[in-house]
Amino acid sequence: MLTFILFLLMLGVLIIVHEFGHYIMAKKCKVRVEKFSLGFGPTLLSKKGNETEYSLNAIPLGGFVKLAGDNLEEYKGHSYEYYSKPPRQRAAIIFFGPFLNYLLGLLCFWLIFYAGYPTLTTKVGGLIDGFGAKEAGLKVGDKIVAIDGKKIAFWEEMQKIVQAKKTNTLVNLSILRDGKEQSIEVKIKEKELSDQLGQKNSVGLIGITPFDEIIKVKHGPLESFGLAINKTIDLTVMTYKAIWRMIKGKLPLRESVTGPLGIFFITSKVRSLGIIAILHLVAVLSVSLAIFNLIPFPVLDGGHILLLGIEKIRGKTLSVKTERILSQIGFSVIISLALLVTYNDLLRFFGDKITKLITK
Repeated sequence: MLTFILFLLMLGVLIIVHEFGHYIMAKKCKVRVEKFSLGFGPTLLSKKGNETEYSLNAIPLGGFVKLAGDNLEEYKGHSYEYYSKPPRQRAAIIFFGPFLNYLLGLLCFWLIFYAGYPTLTTKVGGLIDGFGAKEAGLKVGDKIVAIDGKKIAFWEEMQKIVQAKKTNTLVNLSILRDGKEQSIEVKIKEKELSDQLGQKNSVGLIGITPFDEIIKVKHGPLESFGLAINKTIDLTVMTYKAIWRMIKGKLPLRESVTGPLGIFFITSKVRSLGIIAILHLVAVLSVSLAIFNLIPFPVLDGGHILLLGIEKIRGKTLSVKTERILSQIGFSVIISLALLVTYNDLLRFFGDKITKLITK
């Protein structure tokens, strides 16, 4: 039950932030907002403001902002209607939803770096046969404090340095053993590994595994902001690369995309790890939501922005018939994709149980 409540809260925050982006920019552009809705389906709660009706609906898997005159068939030519505004203002209204999701992700990453996050130290927990560390005499419990004179403290930064080395390269490790520092030369061995995008890369390894020693790392406010920007950019680049690889058929959809069911199961695992892990999940989901919505496809925010660009070039809006056809195509593809992702999540999390039921 706690996981379900946390799941709903996270989805609610992501949706409210997204729709508030559309809402606040519509207000700035003097477009009347008729309805601000969290969720779909039957209305559970509703409150009418001066111009806007605010509602909470039964199905918490989305939300929407209804703008006056946002449909060509309803547009009457009033100055407060969506279609009375120039394309650049309409594009700003659409863009500000995903933009606020980006800002939420950035804020969460900043909080993580500023409040402190757990990370592994460079203490050796195990040695792998056939690699340089064991052959050079490294021992379990040794702590690597420098590589070729460069001071290190965390497992991740050590990995980056070692993996960039080529095979048969010798690296000088400064280690702490029994409270004394000493140097050991270790030979690098290359191995082909798959990254998060399923691409195979040759990386340098010395053949050690981490000790279960974790420390909390904190950064100053300005440094945390810079790290948060880099993290958000890295996540954006990696996501677009993944989308491109999926389009080319080099990255399986089943292993790369998850829906509400998958997010719920991830939430159940993250909840036990504490607030920092929850913040990280919210950050990743918020940035991912922004990226997905900015894809230039009909019914998504990116698709609307693309059509507004075409309208700007043509000097006139698309016909009602054209918009209706594009919307129908877009909705059909999105619903089909949602069903496919849900099916994959069912197989991923309940595959064994489903197989047993079928074979009975």
